Amino acid sequence: MNKFIFAALIIMSTVSAAYSQTVVETTTNSKSDVETKGRTIVISPPPSAISPSVGSSTSDLCMSGVSGAVQTQILGVSTGEMVRDENCERLKISKTLYDMGMKVAAVSVLCQDRRVYDAMEMAGTPCPFLGKIGEQATDEWKNNPGRIPPSEVVRTQEDVQDRNAKIGAGIGGLALLLLLL
Repeated sequence: MNKFIFAALIIMSTVSAAYSQTVVETTTNSKSDVETKGRTIVISPPPSAISPSVGSSTSDLCMSGVSGAVQTQILGVSTGEMVRDENCERLKISKTLYDMGMKVAAVSVLCQDRRVYDAMEMAGTPCPFLGKIGEQATDEWKNNPGRIPPSEVVRTQEDVQDRNAKIGAGIGGLALLLLLL
């Protein structure tokens, strides 16, 4: 009987082992619609208004370069110009005349500046007047006060601060206007 049970168990285990392997065939069809939303951030350098380089190629010119720029996120403005220095011109002309031996003419050119005119008067050597020098020049200057160079207005620190405040207000107003664009 033991042999019979043992034989039955062997037969059942082989039969069940033969039938335990199952093959499953499946077919899957899929269709999908994909919608994506995204945001792209482009990181770029900020816009820049670059002031033009305004300068002279030689120091013999009596000009100075001035430039400036204002930039907002949308609009930028830059400008530049050359500014004439009349005192520099006067000094160069006077030096050239003096080098050519025209000493009275050189002093006459300098006397077009009120500071030089006043200094010459204070020194007791008045500026030349139409070729006349010394006492004759003094008399002519007294008879023709309209030909004396105009007085220079001396700027105080308050004057400079007021001017800078006005310039700052103008630039601030321009920047605000550009921001509103």
